[in-house]
Amino acid sequence: MARSATWTALPSTDPEQACPIAPVVDIVFSRWTTPILWTLNMHGRQRFVELERRITAITPKVLTQRLRQLERDGMIVRTYHPEVPPRVEYEISELGRSLAPLFANLAEWATANLAKVDLARHDYDSDTAR
Repeated sequence: MARSATWTALPSTDPEQACPIAPVVDIVFSRWTTPILWTLNMHGRQRFVELERRITAITPKVLTQRLRQLERDGMIVRTYHPEVPPRVEYEISELGRSLAPLFANLAEWATANLAKVDLARHDYDSDTAR
């Protein structure tokens, strides 16, 4: 298999140091991170309940955990409004927005290749010689 010209090998035997994108994958592609960032990027500033409505499969506890982690990582901004009742809004930060080209490339790749992945899985699962 030929390596892409844009990938370069690092002289390290430590798997974490050998792959320079591993920390990025840990931050950006943790479970629920991409749907949250995608939603905030597409729909702008959202309150917690609005995020819950748009990302229906996530539990409130997990949504709270992911929002806190994304805020800690600088991917989103949490704004507290001291009103009665208090209002909290979340929006994607400039750092989070900088991921848009990456997400666009992944969406393009998905459009072009997910059917091929499904076919490969079907072929693999149908192979009785395994």
